[in-house]
Amino acid sequence: MSVRSEMARNKTIEDVGEDLLQNIVARLPALTFASAACVSRSWNCVCGRVLSRPKLSSACSVKPTLKAAFEEVANKVLSEPIRPQFAIACVNHFSMQQAKRLLTAKLSSKVPFIIGTSAGLIGRDAISGEFNENEQGMMLTVGYAPGLKVKSISLVQEPQPFMIDQFIADIRDFSTSISGCQSPSAIMMFGRANALMNVMEKLDNAMAPETVIVGTCHYHFEHVVASASAFALVFVMDRNKPPGGAGETRFDAVLTSGLSPMGPTFKVVSVEAFDDDEDLSQWGLSLTGVREGPPGNFDRSKFPYEYIGVTKRRIRNIVQKEAKWTTSLSFHYIIEDDEDDEYLCVSNMGIEVGDTYQYYYEDSDTIKSSVDNVSNFLRSFKKRSANGSDKWEVCGGLLFTSYSRGEEFLGEPNTDANAFLESFPGVTLAGATCDEEIGRGYLATQESQELQSARACLHRFSAVYFIISYTP
Repeated sequence: MSVRSEMARNKTIEDVGEDLLQNIVARLPALTFASAACVSRSWNCVCGRVLSRPKLSSACSVKPTLKAAFEEVANKVLSEPIRPQFAIACVNHFSMQQAKRLLTAKLSSKVPFIIGTSAGLIGRDAISGEFNENEQGMMLTVGYAPGLKVKSISLVQEPQPFMIDQFIADIRDFSTSISGCQSPSAIMMFGRANALMNVMEKLDNAMAPETVIVGTCHYHFEHVVASASAFALVFVMDRNKPPGGAGETRFDAVLTSGLSPMGPTFKVVSVEAFDDDEDLSQWGLSLTGVREGPPGNFDRSKFPYEYIGVTKRRIRNIVQKEAKWTTSLSFHYIIEDDEDDEYLCVSNMGIEVGDTYQYYYEDSDTIKSSVDNVSNFLRSFKKRSANGSDKWEVCGGLLFTSYSRGEEFLGEPNTDANAFLESFPGVTLAGATCDEEIGRGYLATQESQELQSARACLHRFSAVYFIISYTP
């Protein structure tokens, strides 16, 4: 046997150059990729270079059974290298408990996840790749962000003030332990509407302005704590990340409104809780108000209003801080409006005598204008990132939008999604349609004076974009 033949026979995979090895492992599915990272230290370093940037992988399926839908979306999102740090799943018309078992078995119980129902699923079909909004099926999104730690933190049922304080303290403690800062980079909130209003008003005041907060209200959801009424995925920069390793990941939130105010401002003079024994979904507050400002004609019956926006001024005890006055805005759906008896029945709690409110209606012109502003903002963001010295690459996005802002109302599909997809073609976008949207960030609408003076974190008839970007 010649020397050359002997050398060829003895050549092993370890003799493959790192560039070629990186090209090979970059084509592996996630589970095989994870095994490759365990072969040796050098292989682990190569795999680390493959996942040097944040990654979001998502897929939807409309298969009629949960098992078939789950296999379809799981195979798609795990078909490429990724180390899941968090997972978000939406299942409509399927068992969430069964979905929880399937997801835990596939990703392991160590991966923080949320499973919820929603009015609709937003994303690309696992097989065809077409981008759609579907009312039934399953959506699965998994994400990875090098240089960050992600943890799930729960708020137990029937949240009282001290429980909310503990929830916020848990978020701060985790953030401090990882980054040295009390406020994390981003918080993704999920929960029931009756729990989230008070939580969000207090969380908004407790976190630094730089902390991005997004999320959605789910009627039902599942994760590792069965008794939770709200749940947060907390994203924190790791101060102990290896020097010269991962770059910097950034989160941005962009909000669009679909509501416009009308008529004068009213002041609440009485308020009383109510519920409907025959319809458990009908609960909230019955209130009466008096008009503020100069008198004038305002016939409520002639206007297509759906909501009131309530401005609240409160003294709030922020965790580990002195109590302070805060001003916030909350939106409440109008269940009943009796103009003769001058009272309103509205959804949710949290309104007090002395609060002021204004009527709001769903406005397609406001939606189109705000979506145009989002498109301009995203194009400007892309241009600055490409041409400036501080270059950022958009790696993925999540969209939480009102189920009412669909094709039936606007006359065309995917209006909110297209603002992102047209600016960042080929970048993963996934999300859900819901009843109420959570968002604190750039507001892409010229709002009324009331909205300018008081900020809302829990929105109605809006769209919230969560944008993940990276710089080396």
